[in-house]
Amino acid sequence: MSRQEQKQKTRQSIIQAAFSLLDENRSLSAISLREVAREAGIAPTSFYRHFKDMDELGLTLVDEAGLALRQLMRQARSRIASGGGVIDTSVDTFIEFICANSNVFRLLLREHTGTSAAYRLAVLREIQHFVEELTDYIADQQKLEHSIAGLQAEAMVRLVFSAGADTLEAEGGARAEIGERVKAQLRFVQMGARAYQSRHLS
Repeated sequence: MSRQEQKQKTRQSIIQAAFSLLDENRSLSAISLREVAREAGIAPTSFYRHFKDMDELGLTLVDEAGLALRQLMRQARSRIASGGGVIDTSVDTFIEFICANSNVFRLLLREHTGTSAAYRLAVLREIQHFVEELTDYIADQQKLEHSIAGLQAEAMVRLVFSAGADTLEAEGGARAEIGERVKAQLRFVQMGARAYQSRHLS
C-alpha cells in the first residue's frame, strides 16, 4: 500500500470512528478528538495530519452523509428500473438504509437543527442537493413542470425525513407501519402534484 493510500485509509478510519461514536444520546459536539482517535486506533496527534480540528471533521461527516443519501437514491432508481414501484421501492430502500446506517441519518437529523451554524448550513446544502436530484427525476418521469416537480420533491423529502426520524425510535412491526403510512402520504402528494399541474395548465 502506498503512502497516499495509507493516508486515505486512516482518514476513512477516523470518519468511521466518529460515526460509530454518535448515537441517540451523543451529538457531534459531545464527542472529543481523543475519543475519535482512540476509536480509530491512532494517536491524537495523528488526527491533525488529516483534519484541522473537530469542526472540519464534523463538516466532512455531513458531506459523507449527504453522499450516502444520493447514493441511496441511485440505488433505489436501479431497483425501480428492475421493475419495482417508485414509491414502494424508494421508501423500502430508505428504511433499509436507516436501519443499517442509523448514526449517519441521525447526524443529519440532529445537526439540521443543531447549535452550530456551520453544520446547519452544511446539512441544508446536502438536503437541497437531494431535493434537486429528486426534482429532476420527478420532472423527467412524471412529465411535470420543473417548478411543480420541485414542490413535490420538497414535500416528499420532508415526509420521508420525518418518517425516518420515527423509524429510528421504532422496532419490527412499528417500522413496517411507518413505512406503509409514509407510502400512502407520498401517493397523496404525487396525485396532488398531477392535479395541480392539470388545473394550472388547462
